[in-house]
Amino acid sequence: MYFAALLARTEDGWEASDTELDDVETLADLADLAREATTDDETVLVCIEQDGEWFGVVRVDGEDDPRVFVSDAAAAMRSSYGEILLSDELLGRQPEDPSALDQLVDLDGTEEGEPEGSEDDDGSAERAAAAEAESAPAGPLGDAELLSDLGMDEKVLLSLSPEDALSEVADALGCTDVLEAVR
Repeated sequence: MYFAALLARTEDGWEASDTELDDVETLADLADLAREATTDDETVLVCIEQDGEWFGVVRVDGEDDPRVFVSDAAAAMRSSYGEILLSDELLGRQPEDPSALDQLVDLDGTEEGEPEGSEDDDGSAERAAAAEAESAPAGPLGDAELLSDLGMDEKVLLSLSPEDALSEVADALGCTDVLEAVR
């Protein structure tokens, strides 16, 4: 079970709304959803928590690139909602380029210049490389300072438990009542 809310900073204070992430497939989609929550280029936070295992905060300021913090990247990677937040850039890996793969593989499926039948006996090297590419580090990942100017220090954000994190964030921002109203 997950909970996701948008916290939009307005001139009248924070406004909260719960949100469904079913139609969100990428971080760019999530940023667009956040931008729709405000009429001005105000700060919008997307707060996500899942099963007390991990939480994430995405900060969108106008048209700037979203800033992301995830409490436990390995746990988030096992979640479809977490995968939205864990971009290639955040994980420090090169984005997949399907056209590069097409250039490397001949029509018969072997790499150019590779004799047929020279593949590993059981394919374990390829599986290990694929697993490494898909893995994420255990523990926090991203911009732990994304809430510093809003009242939550980096050290505090890093120390939050996933069960209480969004309540603690809302408390630091002074918007506990509006977040709890949409919970």
